[in-house]
Amino acid sequence: MPITLDDIRASHSRIASAINVSPCLHSPALSDLTGSRVYCKLDALQRTGSFKERGARNALLLLPPDRRPSGVIAASAGNHALALACHGRELGIPVTVVMPRFAPLIKVATCRRYGANVVLAGDNFAEAKAKADELASTGGLTYIHGFDDLAVIAGQGTIGLELLDQVPALDAVIVPVGGGGLIAGVSLAIKSIRPEVQVIGVEDDVMPGFTQALAAGRVVAVAARPTLADGLATTRLGDNAFAILKSRVDRALTVSEELIALAILRLIELEKSVIEGAGAAPLAALLSGQLPELKGRSVALLLCGGNIDPLILGRVIDVGLAADGRLARLVATISDRPGGLAQLASIIAETGANVQQISHDRVFCGPDVSSVRVVCDVEAHDRDHIERLIGALTSRGISVVRT
Repeated sequence: MPITLDDIRASHSRIASAINVSPCLHSPALSDLTGSRVYCKLDALQRTGSFKERGARNALLLLPPDRRPSGVIAASAGNHALALACHGRELGIPVTVVMPRFAPLIKVATCRRYGANVVLAGDNFAEAKAKADELASTGGLTYIHGFDDLAVIAGQGTIGLELLDQVPALDAVIVPVGGGGLIAGVSLAIKSIRPEVQVIGVEDDVMPGFTQALAAGRVVAVAARPTLADGLATTRLGDNAFAILKSRVDRALTVSEELIALAILRLIELEKSVIEGAGAAPLAALLSGQLPELKGRSVALLLCGGNIDPLILGRVIDVGLAADGRLARLVATISDRPGGLAQLASIIAETGANVQQISHDRVFCGPDVSSVRVVCDVEAHDRDHIERLIGALTSRGISVVRT
């Protein structure tokens, strides 16, 4: 066994002076929404906005004294880089981070503000990792793996210890999975103390390396793809992480990008919390309908990252609104004579919907020059509201298609 419960407990003591015991609050709103008794473990409230500080701090403190002056290096899409940069500065250890070129701008800027040497290289984590390995070899730097270093895994496992103290009647915990370090540590801690608690892992369905690895019984590589859950965008689980988690995780499932966007929206509206895509994945799992057995049970969601890029937050909210049926694109064919557009707008207003934006298509709407196709993005209360609007338009002789 590469690490034990004692290692996690030692890590908890070691990092206690610098890492917050994040709140784990009961959510009446999410409980009503999902039918489970939902508790939100808010590690997004750590200084750098994610759980990664736990493992990074532990690994830095365990670094041999003779290695500290040379510094450390890591490849990271952002949160591990932020954690190393912050705690490296506090401990006086130089930090270099190699980040993929798609890394959120806010994470790049914050790493630099913490004093880290930031290198942008590669279009995915694997390419960034190759560059970091090269720099570690040539520069004499110690590489700290973001999800497969044993000290990092032990640090992440401290969340499991806190959960069991904060929710004594816990039935299940849902954990986001990228490289597997978080769920490895959490599952080791929880299953060592209370093996009856279910540990459920969730990942984005565009990169299902976790579910495929459990099905195959070994680590498998998946293709790198763009995802709004950038914190989960790793092409393979860590070998150490998989060795720990494979016998301790009760279930693995995937969720769509649309569901993750909807979960982000729900957390903003109901919990007043801005959580990034990776951190919102546990709620997406509960919203997906794949876990009916958790109805009426006490479930902890690890909302463990809040570093969403402000430049894409608005777009993610719109995707979430569309997934929720509250934002729809309608293509209506109306008269191109005076009053045609006014009639369309009047019917939309009568139903209580709102036009977000509208555009005309006169060129590609067909041979009838007396009509025009109008593309209209409409805000509504829900899917039923949109259907009522479509019915009202159709009954007034306006041909409409929802896209």
